[in-house]
Amino acid sequence: MDQQELMSKLAQVIDDSNAGVLSTSDQKGITHMRWMTPILIRGRKGVVYAVTSKGSNKVEQILQQPDVTWMIQTRALDQIITIYGKTNVLDHPSIKSELLEAVGDRLTMFWHINEALKEFVVLETEIERAVYYKPMKGLLERVDFD
Repeated sequence: MDQQELMSKLAQVIDDSNAGVLSTSDQKGITHMRWMTPILIRGRKGVVYAVTSKGSNKVEQILQQPDVTWMIQTRALDQIITIYGKTNVLDHPSIKSELLEAVGDRLTMFWHINEALKEFVVLETEIERAVYYKPMKGLLERVDFD
């Protein structure tokens, strides 16, 4: 499997689930996991986006330790993709509006939880490597990104 095939599979899995688990580490090395809405933007290969509150703990953790792991799976759990990469915290109006335009309707839970939120940032994970797993078939493929 090459990068393009992996990104195609990732788009399918995200379309199916609309959710993924993002793992970060704090200063003490303690891992923190939380459900997020992963977002792909057409034309931007090798990158996964998400939105979060500007003052969230994960933003502080990422600023101090940008290495993160995503686990994104289908609802049936028949395809699981684990992504390893570095995350940037972006606070640019252009990327915010592009992201909201691309998938604003998929962020219902985010806005429900943060309805009074005015300040949000974009998390941009640059994929370094990914693992595609089909547990029922015993298929495991690793893909390195440049």
